[in-house]
Amino acid sequence: MQNKPLFVTGIGTDIGKTLISAILVEKLKCDYWKPVQAGELDNSDTMKVQRLISNIRSVFHPEAYRLTQPYSPHKAAALDGITIEEKTIIAPKTDNTLLIEGAGGLMVPLNNHALVIDLIKQLNAEVILVSQNYLGSINHTLLSIEALKQRGIPVKGIIFNGEENSSTEDYITNYTQVAHLGRIPNLSIIDKNTIADAGKYISL
Repeated sequence: MQNKPLFVTGIGTDIGKTLISAILVEKLKCDYWKPVQAGELDNSDTMKVQRLISNIRSVFHPEAYRLTQPYSPHKAAALDGITIEEKTIIAPKTDNTLLIEGAGGLMVPLNNHALVIDLIKQLNAEVILVSQNYLGSINHTLLSIEALKQRGIPVKGIIFNGEENSSTEDYITNYTQVAHLGRIPNLSIIDKNTIADAGKYISL
């Protein structure tokens, strides 16, 4: 049994967290939980992952906050006339490993004083950081790792999503001394079969 939940976060938005989460949920047959969903309530990240999973063990836990607008959680909550109270976000009980998918990157605000990284600390989770190779990604990845280390949050490793750049990946892993868990190539088709097969690219 996994002692700590796994928290999937990214070095930015639209980096592939949901895709990586689906691959991990299928590979590990773990539970899935997205604490804060902002926008796309009729096609939420929970629904997207659920559609891509083949195993029957994974349980999909309901979100703590379902916000109607596709903005940063603090803004989406304000537009819905509520305030996210991070202390009320309690991880669901399960005997299985729990995979938690964050909203955006580490420094995304939940309210006027708490960020996603604060929620990770509160949930006592271990981070899997999703990175992608683009101009500036070294900076974004190193800043993310530095922020996690400063707060004493354990990092399970980095998963790269998309095009390979061995120079960038080697630099990041050598500099941070964080494990390179694998790289998911661009998938031309994303369905249950390719998600199940993609697990072979990840060492976990």
